[in-house]
Amino acid sequence: MVTIVQKDDPILRRIAEPVAASMIGTPALRRMIRDMKEAIASQDDAVAIAAPQIGVSLRIFVVSGKVWDMLATQRESGAPESDDVVFINPEIVKLSKDKEKMEEGCLSVRYLYGKMMRAKKAKIRALNEKGQAFEIGGSGLLAQIFQHETDHLDGKLFIDEATEIEDIPPEPVATAAKKPTPRRKLA
Repeated sequence: MVTIVQKDDPILRRIAEPVAASMIGTPALRRMIRDMKEAIASQDDAVAIAAPQIGVSLRIFVVSGKVWDMLATQRESGAPESDDVVFINPEIVKLSKDKEKMEEGCLSVRYLYGKMMRAKKAKIRALNEKGQAFEIGGSGLLAQIFQHETDHLDGKLFIDEATEIEDIPPEPVATAAKKPTPRRKLA
């Protein structure tokens, strides 16, 4: 099982290094991406994760297929689940001027939640696992994820700027009358 490092680990405060072109497609990079995907899959509330969160200071993040499924406006019954999407050396190329206060949580800042001002729309440029460049834009949750994950790559945690921070640990299963809806952890 992959360990998700927590807020006191100094790796989360480092500016992550770019992935060298020579590393694309190597077994080491494939293994790291596999570990990131495994970490996301191990957490019911995870929607994305950045490499520093698994102890690797490289500019990579992965957005869970769950997010793409949530964002799909029409989905055929029985369609396969969406794949996780890998962003290597991501760079935000555009943010909307319109901002809104959004609730955030983080896999590396367990059970703290707070409000962050985030651009409503964002466009990002990155490389995929094969080293091919792509751009994608998004609004709402996807824009928030892009901003949250690139903050991780720049050594920032949402709690550095969040307001209205609350500690909301999960309810013990034995005492919960019904399973509470988990809050999303951006990463």
